[in-house]
Amino acid sequence: MSLRIDRMALKSLHEHAKEGYPHEVVGILAGSRDTGHVQQIKALFNEREDSPANRYKVSGLTLMRAEQALESSGMQIVGYYHSHPDHPAQYSDYDRDHALPNMSYVITAVQNGDIVETLSWRLQEDRSCMTAQTIQIED
Repeated sequence: MSLRIDRMALKSLHEHAKEGYPHEVVGILAGSRDTGHVQQIKALFNEREDSPANRYKVSGLTLMRAEQALESSGMQIVGYYHSHPDHPAQYSDYDRDHALPNMSYVITAVQNGDIVETLSWRLQEDRSCMTAQTIQIED
């Protein structure tokens, strides 16, 4: 299934990635899990202090509260996103190790403060790799 994302949600994701540069940013993709349609994003704060340029961290409590707020407004968690400052939008072993099956993981590459690529990935059930997922931008 391809990931369908509203143009304004993607714009917000890209703005978050540019604002956070040169550090990684992280957030939630919210919408309909059944259709893979992302209607909005929820930007989160990267709490990583030791290496925020190449890793992100969000406390479990912060993540749970954000997910509950989205779900109480009728949204479902479709997946998560983060940025790769000055690095390709390819998932890393760290990304794969922390991913969950049946979720979309959008990675946006930011070079010198500009968005250069946005890709989506899904973890295989056997956790061996992530496969590319087509992104469809909708108005």
